[in-house]
Amino acid sequence: MRFPFFKSKRDTDEEYDLYEDDYYYEEFKEEHYPEQRKAAGNSRQLMFLTYIFVGVFLAMMVYTVYYQAVKSSEVINSSYNKRQDIFADKVVRGKILSKDNEVLAETQVAADGSEQRYYPYENIFAHVVGYSSKGKAGIEANANFTLLRSNGFILERIKNTLKGEKNIGDNVVTNLDVNLQKTAYNALGNYRGTVIVMEPETGKILAMVSKPDYNPNTMETNWDSLVEDTSGESRLLNRATHGVYPPGSTFKIITSLAYIRQNPDVSSYQFDCTSSITKDNVTINCYHNTKHGQVDLTTSFAKSCNSSFANMGLSLDKVKFQQTCTDLLFGEKLSLPFSYKQSSVSLSKDSDTDEVMQTAIGQGKTQMTPLHMAMITSAIANNGTLMTPYLIDRVENYQGTVMKEYSPKKSCTLMTGEESAMLQELMRAAVTEGTASKLSGSNYTAYGKTGSAEYNDEKGKSHSWFTGYATANGKTIVTTIIVEGAGSGSEFAVPMAGKLFQAYFQ
Repeated sequence: MRFPFFKSKRDTDEEYDLYEDDYYYEEFKEEHYPEQRKAAGNSRQLMFLTYIFVGVFLAMMVYTVYYQAVKSSEVINSSYNKRQDIFADKVVRGKILSKDNEVLAETQVAADGSEQRYYPYENIFAHVVGYSSKGKAGIEANANFTLLRSNGFILERIKNTLKGEKNIGDNVVTNLDVNLQKTAYNALGNYRGTVIVMEPETGKILAMVSKPDYNPNTMETNWDSLVEDTSGESRLLNRATHGVYPPGSTFKIITSLAYIRQNPDVSSYQFDCTSSITKDNVTINCYHNTKHGQVDLTTSFAKSCNSSFANMGLSLDKVKFQQTCTDLLFGEKLSLPFSYKQSSVSLSKDSDTDEVMQTAIGQGKTQMTPLHMAMITSAIANNGTLMTPYLIDRVENYQGTVMKEYSPKKSCTLMTGEESAMLQELMRAAVTEGTASKLSGSNYTAYGKTGSAEYNDEKGKSHSWFTGYATANGKTIVTTIIVEGAGSGSEFAVPMAGKLFQAYFQ
């Protein structure tokens, strides 16, 4: 039997009329349409469930690939993961080497099979290389998973496994320069503080010293005294990455950038410094009450005139000033392959006169890590582009075969090329005619900013800062230095920077 919707060309008009009978057509719909609708509904539900299961399956596949490629080493490397002990039972921990393959850490195996982690340079690389007993820190922690993996010859690994012997772990080759690390360590002397040296074009960290320090060879013996630390020295603290300080006059780099962004014609800036400035009963004094006289932006920066920069800060839109700080990663996540402390600055549309003036000269509530300052300085030296700082250059098996290499990677653009060029001019003026003049007349071209950061209410108590860079023979390095409680940056930190530049370019 046919129905109208199945009509073919061969159907006659009479047949079509027959099928158009109203009674018969209505009877057909009542008998067959509900079943078709029910079947269609079931089909749609089945397809919907199918799509859900396919979606979940694909999501699981994507996450599995992501976990294997990205997260697996992070999870295994976690200090909370007890499975690390299993790796240590089967592999002799690999070496940590300098850029020129000098041993910074190695595991010595005695005749009875007992193991001892040994650090040939003792305190010199303490914080950056770290320790691997009583927990882990530094590169020992960051590269723990790598050091406990063995990529030796496969047949040798099988043989050792069958014999119940340990395989030899992979070696981590760092970017650390032994000569620069020693120079930085000796330059800091008995002072508390930190020194960082890095390449702005690559992000390679060449040296990182923090004091007070400790001897990682004696962690087992001295652990309790280091942890309790009743002296308040915080010897386990890596001040480069986790020390937060008022940046003092080094922050004038940020204030200058904020002023440049809000005032395109910076050449018109003028201020008459009489050694202090008072606004709304808030007074800011220049360092040692120095009277700088008539100054423009360049002279204000070179002479580190507090009064001028406090005046500059008051002229800025507070919200835009805060935005410049955010653009330079204050309170933001840093793209670093190791742990760190965030820097902070407190500015808003409701900030009062005191807060604005203090912030403009790097005081008040502003807190900054030396590493963050080094990153900003690197971006300036690299025409506005920040390269991700990193410590590890490559991973090798114990026979020297390269298993993995780490390449320079762009982090972000902190400022335009034009802005960085203007800051470069200001930092050059600080060397040629300002507070960093001890770096002039050398076999390199230096740029920098000094800082004397007050850290309590006691007058004359301040941290000594320097951040800057030097170029010679097509090479450039950045250094950031803080000497706790030493006084002026020009007196203490600048000579240290000179020693580092000289050691690098000699």
